[in-house]
Amino acid sequence: MALIMGIFGIYLLFGGLYVTLGMNVEIPNKEYKVARGDNVTVPCTFKVPAADLSVIVTWSTLDLDAPDDPSKTILTYFNPSKVTVTKAYKGRASLVHDIPKGFANLQLSRVTSADTRNYECKVQVEAEEDGSLSDTAKVIVLVAPSPPDCKVVGVAEFGQNINLTCFSHEGTPKPIYKWQSHNVNNIPRPNPPKATDQNGVLSLYNVSQDTSGFYICTSTNEIRSAKCNLTLAVMPPSMNIASTAGIIGGIVAVIVLLGIIVFCCRRCRRKEKAEEYAMGSPEGGEFTDKEPEGKAEDHEEHVSYEEERRVKSAVKPQDPRDDRSERSYGRRSDYDDRKDEYSYRQDDRRERYDRDDHYDDRRDRYDDRRDRSNDHYDDRRDRSDDRYDDRRDRSDDRYADRQDHNDDRNSERYSDRYDSRDRPPSIPLNKPKVPRS
Repeated sequence: MALIMGIFGIYLLFGGLYVTLGMNVEIPNKEYKVARGDNVTVPCTFKVPAADLSVIVTWSTLDLDAPDDPSKTILTYFNPSKVTVTKAYKGRASLVHDIPKGFANLQLSRVTSADTRNYECKVQVEAEEDGSLSDTAKVIVLVAPSPPDCKVVGVAEFGQNINLTCFSHEGTPKPIYKWQSHNVNNIPRPNPPKATDQNGVLSLYNVSQDTSGFYICTSTNEIRSAKCNLTLAVMPPSMNIASTAGIIGGIVAVIVLLGIIVFCCRRCRRKEKAEEYAMGSPEGGEFTDKEPEGKAEDHEEHVSYEEERRVKSAVKPQDPRDDRSERSYGRRSDYDDRKDEYSYRQDDRRERYDRDDHYDDRRDRYDDRRDRSNDHYDDRRDRSDDRYDDRRDRSDDRYADRQDHNDDRNSERYSDRYDSRDRPPSIPLNKPKVPRS
């Protein structure tokens, strides 16, 4: 009998069998909620029957989706105060413990959504008594809602049914959605009477212009909330944005085309005016029926001078000394004849132009276009006419001065000759004086 008890004791010593001595392992709460990225501590308490007992504490995870799968160890405590952490939780898991006082708390840092699962605290001792060896708790990692996406499903036209959708791609626990409506003046108002708001979908029926406005969706869970907004513009049928943009584009295209046509027409008209102005009329001016004033006066002076010469020649007797005068008068007569012939040719040319219907039509067209010309063209033509008139006046003045000068010289020469014949002989200075009686 003693031999049997010794073998059994050796088995217990080297087999590593541990039992509890009436000890209970307890986690105070069954759920622990923490925001993503924060730290969480899961407490585990127990009561050790004796201080000299060897204790082993093991923390492990249980898969929520597959409860039957074996647990995965996070860390293990060995006496005296030795803790080993598995590779998957290196740097994130630690044990806050005091075995004599009866606690060994699991601490996780920078939790993620993957840390949402069940956690088990298991305690083993050397004594053999009845008791609970482990307890479990659930850690829930909360995720704030992501900014939701707001969309309009349907055609926003009078009399149509449309849906406003709102959805957050992240959020633990699942967010709750709520829609709020504002009018076009951004004043809050209740949703339309027939509208329904379920699971982030706001259904609007038989929309009208009064349905237009601003709509705000709020996505909320236990952590915080997020919002999105959209602008709803209900338009008459077939007057949506695409058709409106098409109409505006067509109007702009027509305006651009008209501008190009007007620009081309104005340019062609200016080119025609420039060509007609370059053609102009002979001698840089228009033909008129009036004879230049300077030439008319010259002609009248010439006629009067000829008549006077004929009268004098008929009254006075011929004198041999008058041959030179006659030759001078002959040369002047030849010059006057050539001038008369030139005037006649000018008159004849003027008459031909006056009889030419084609020139008359062209002159009429030129007059009409000239009346419609702009101020710039009129100013340039006036300056050109002024320059031409100045040159013509200066030419006429030079011609008149030259002619007057020649006439004066001839008149003085002839007057001296005629006066010398009629004047009595001068008395010589040395004539003796006649004595007075």
